[in-house]
Amino acid sequence: MKKKLSYRDKLIELAYIYDVKEIKEYQKSRKSLTSGQLELILKKNKIIIPKDFKSNFFKDTFVKPISKAKSNLIEFKEDQIKAKNRLFRKAENLKHDTKRNINRSLQNAWTGLGKVGLNFLNIIPELGKVVYAFFGDLFTNIFNAIYNQQIDPKKARNVIIGFFLIVFATSITISAVNYFGDGEAIKKTEVKKPEVKKEVKKEVKKEVKKEVKKPEVKKPEVKKEVKKEVKKPELKVKRKDVNEVVLPNLNLKTETVLNLFKDVDYTLSNVRVQKLVKPIYFTQFPRDLETIQSSKLKKETFIQIVLPLVVAENERILEDREKLKLLSNKKFTTDLEKQWLRQKLLEYKVKKGDLNELMIRMDIIPASIALAQAAKESGWGTSRFALEGNAIYGQWTWSGQGIAPLDRDSNKNHKILKFPILRASVKAYKNNLNTHKGYKAFRDKRAKLREKNKNIKGLELTETLKNYAQTGSEYTKILNQIITQNRLTDFEPVKLVGSVKQIELSS
Repeated sequence: MKKKLSYRDKLIELAYIYDVKEIKEYQKSRKSLTSGQLELILKKNKIIIPKDFKSNFFKDTFVKPISKAKSNLIEFKEDQIKAKNRLFRKAENLKHDTKRNINRSLQNAWTGLGKVGLNFLNIIPELGKVVYAFFGDLFTNIFNAIYNQQIDPKKARNVIIGFFLIVFATSITISAVNYFGDGEAIKKTEVKKPEVKKEVKKEVKKEVKKEVKKPEVKKPEVKKEVKKEVKKPELKVKRKDVNEVVLPNLNLKTETVLNLFKDVDYTLSNVRVQKLVKPIYFTQFPRDLETIQSSKLKKETFIQIVLPLVVAENERILEDREKLKLLSNKKFTTDLEKQWLRQKLLEYKVKKGDLNELMIRMDIIPASIALAQAAKESGWGTSRFALEGNAIYGQWTWSGQGIAPLDRDSNKNHKILKFPILRASVKAYKNNLNTHKGYKAFRDKRAKLREKNKNIKGLELTETLKNYAQTGSEYTKILNQIITQNRLTDFEPVKLVGSVKQIELSS
């Protein structure tokens, strides 16, 4: 009785029938290919796969229902996360509204006190007149009595005139001191008022922070204005004190984004000079980005949005890499350190606990390459996949949540993998280049540059990314052209700045 072949075995048998050398070489080297990979290779060689290959009772009866249930569960989980985020935003907005009302009440109270003080100052001259008249009459009566006592009239007159001159001078002096003293107080009040407004403005403008990375976003008080940061970019702030800004899902308009960049003085020219970028993390692209008339401004806006995400992921990878170096040199590791190593081995798909292989895979993707591929795959942030699914790099999926391409062939069932936020797309892209077999040449060349203590430059690695697109070498030429024309190599040494002004955006 002939053994019933699996769908994968049928694909391998079909490859041998049509003499597909690529699959034969994989079989000889004992490298296992998935059914999806076998399908792609066969289709690339223009071999038609019979429809009856896919008939599988077990798959149709059990696997597909389970996969569908899993997809529904994932969608339910995403809906719950969105609902929770909406609740957090409402709570944060209530907090800001309460602070704004309290500050407004304090400001009104301060204004009222100022008016009361001014009214009191207006009373002082009248009060001085009354006191002056009282003492004038009193001393006049006294001196009249003395005059009636037959005292020398001339001397008495001189004494009275001198006394009133002294009283008059004293009254003027006291009034002047009070008047100018209160005037300075009023000036101080006038100076302080705008400061109160600034504080209110800053508090109103604080953003809802916890979104995604921000795995844990700390909110130290912003004691320095943005202008000071621009003048002193060399100030060293510990990573723990970095003040990150996450822009939530607000369906932002491009005009709002450009105003934000202007408010915090975030320009690519400053980034190129200072080699520092502000940690402003957008969760989505503005939907009207393509309406920008100037192609230069459109590209710069796209780079300003994506660059902090790329740099942040690279810095996270470098931190993990340093930790891996320390653990590799230790003779004994704690349970927590062993757990961390197991997690990273799983994340980078390294088998048999090979720490050397993990070190090769755990490395950065040059910012120039990451930006160029993001621009190419997302149409500079204007593609349907980028706007609807935060898919910057056009990664395919056959099982996960995705968006079906409009021009997909009827015999294909792949989708473009979608993400909840932009940073998740950047993280998945870097994990893809660092783990997939198709990019082993990229990782090997990067490791050689590390061994020679050379900088990892994008233009030296683009040729190893032929497998990223079906166009092969033509694709890498386009990447080189994008990197060169837009001077993306300038952003390779860029780091995250220590702190940044917090801004709230309205949709």
